[in-house]
Amino acid sequence: MNPPPRLGVIQRVLPAYRAVFFDALAERCRGGLQIFAGQARPQEMVEEGRGPQVAEWFRARNVHLFNGTAYLCWQSGLLRWLNTWQPQVLIVEANPRYLSSPLAVRWMRARRRPLIGWGLGAQGAGSRFAGLRRAWRRVFLAQFDALITYSTQGALEYAAIGFPRERIFVAPNAAAPRPAAPPPERPVNRGTPPTVLFVGRLQERKRVDLLLRACAALPPGLQPALTIVGDGPARPDLQALADQVYPRAVFTGSLHGAELQPYFAAADLFVLPGTGGLAVQQAMAAGLPVMAAEADGTQADLIRPQNGWQLPPGDLEALTASLREALSDVPRLRRMGQASYEIVRDEINLERMVDIFIQAVHSVTESNECTS
Repeated sequence: MNPPPRLGVIQRVLPAYRAVFFDALAERCRGGLQIFAGQARPQEMVEEGRGPQVAEWFRARNVHLFNGTAYLCWQSGLLRWLNTWQPQVLIVEANPRYLSSPLAVRWMRARRRPLIGWGLGAQGAGSRFAGLRRAWRRVFLAQFDALITYSTQGALEYAAIGFPRERIFVAPNAAAPRPAAPPPERPVNRGTPPTVLFVGRLQERKRVDLLLRACAALPPGLQPALTIVGDGPARPDLQALADQVYPRAVFTGSLHGAELQPYFAAADLFVLPGTGGLAVQQAMAAGLPVMAAEADGTQADLIRPQNGWQLPPGDLEALTASLREALSDVPRLRRMGQASYEIVRDEINLERMVDIFIQAVHSVTESNECTS
């Protein structure tokens, strides 16, 4: 398969954890890769880092409108970027809340160049006014030549509203590459309480409060050492809660890259009690069993009975029961950690994600050269 042509990607924002993915993708594009992306709102606390080193970043000016479910975004400078970069294939976030994206669609269509949508799926299609929602989503998605989604669930949702299944590509969400070394050796009988690890931004939706309360509700003999890695607006309240209900919790602040590795190596179980979190896949690459709340479907492909627990969101009782089950059987945790490692090594990793994106790009081009 020949390298794909010049590629453009439109993102609302470019978080630091995506840089390594875009660099790996850029290395596979003979014409290069440029990303059009702006800045998040301050309250989102999206860390940009130094950005990609191989891919190029054209900085948009994001105009944020409204909040919550009414949120919309306009990205200024889009046409200038398109006319400068002249992408031969364009990948666009498949989100109708980004009001400037139709400009890119029309620009590409006028030049008969292919478009790929990238999104979570068609969530909410079965809710109130389902018929209208399905019809509207069908029209919205029909503008794309192919769709890339993070999960099997997302693919099923897109197919259910009429997008051709053969043009849907599942690229499991990954932040860690295929591990090059075996997982850390963890003793079955360590002589100390097991360590539970959380990594993520400290926001209300991460539900770290539930994790603190669940650890406190365990029998004294099962209460783990709890390490909370991250920072964010909820940190002061969470530390105050920890002082009250679980003083054994340790808050490290924000850590990245190699700084995280000692914490993954020292842990016995990774827990994400709220929504989101690519750290799940990173924890699995370090040979950890994982526990996470069911959210957008991306966890379903990662977390299986042999390597972890999927939890109903916001359910303290379920989280406590699962922690009790997990921490009561350390040998089982070791077996599950090995299963996590093998899933990332063999199936869900950064290299595989890049491969699927390349497959999608090739699927929308009749040859390796696009009409300019």
